[in-house]
Amino acid sequence: MLSRRLLRVKVAKTLYAHLKSGSDNLKASEKSLVESIDKAYDLYFQMMSFITEVARYAESRIEINKQKKLATYEDLNPNRRFVDNPVIQLIANSDSVNDVLASRKLSWANQQDAVKDVYNRLVESELYKNYMAASINTFTNDKKFVEEFFQWLEQDEALADVVTEMSLLWADDYGFALYLAMRTVQHTKASHEELKVLPKFKSEEDLDFAKTLFVKSLVQYEDNQEVVDRYSKNWDVERVVFMDSLILSIAITELTYFESIPVKVTLDEWIDIAKYYSSPTSSNFVNGVLDKIVAEFKESGRINKSGRGLL
Repeated sequence: MLSRRLLRVKVAKTLYAHLKSGSDNLKASEKSLVESIDKAYDLYFQMMSFITEVARYAESRIEINKQKKLATYEDLNPNRRFVDNPVIQLIANSDSVNDVLASRKLSWANQQDAVKDVYNRLVESELYKNYMAASINTFTNDKKFVEEFFQWLEQDEALADVVTEMSLLWADDYGFALYLAMRTVQHTKASHEELKVLPKFKSEEDLDFAKTLFVKSLVQYEDNQEVVDRYSKNWDVERVVFMDSLILSIAITELTYFESIPVKVTLDEWIDIAKYYSSPTSSNFVNGVLDKIVAEFKESGRINKSGRGLL
């Protein structure tokens, strides 16, 4: 399921694009936000199906090798542990996965070179060699291999680039989609006849959270920037990049509008987001400025949290 962290990042990117484009069409930007969230969930299914594509390619190689004029014993009696892996077969035959792939028009059909390249790297990996050579063959080992396959893909920059080329909305979502795929496999049992895919959101409120955070941050942007500017005066002006100011502005909106979200959660989330999506020193800057803003807002009563421990 899509985390609140990912939703916050989507809000920041959409607000950045809206402001930089000079657009005055809030509805269009809100629609873009929802589309980017939907596409992140699409990528989860796209990556789930990738291992089945690699397995299909592996099976095609087996059939080709069998047709050799001078076929070896290994060619005629191949090790099918990978292509027959029951977890891979569960994914391949899953209505939950295939229905989404069909309805969202998701496919690797035009990326067979990428499938082949990953297969060639996989068969040379210790992950594959150890799995294929294992003396025992259990569902636990099969499942562990699939989990580790998705983990192994996290380091595959070439495939990550292919994914980004397939959709710009998938930029930065590659690792998260693989994490969801791993979680799905972790919950799979030998008794399952259908793959249990993760829902899009943990809570029905999550999409409303993202849309409201975006709209409120845009409407309050000028007022929030006045606060940011006031507390940025003691910092080196050159280090106050646009993304830092934007992150601070969204954080202010979250602090003041969402009464049920603890202050500490908001601070931790946006400080971490600044660390990965802005400059190398951004997290320290955002942390320092937010601490002062929170102190002022608590004293003036602008932060009103309901529930124990939310402050």
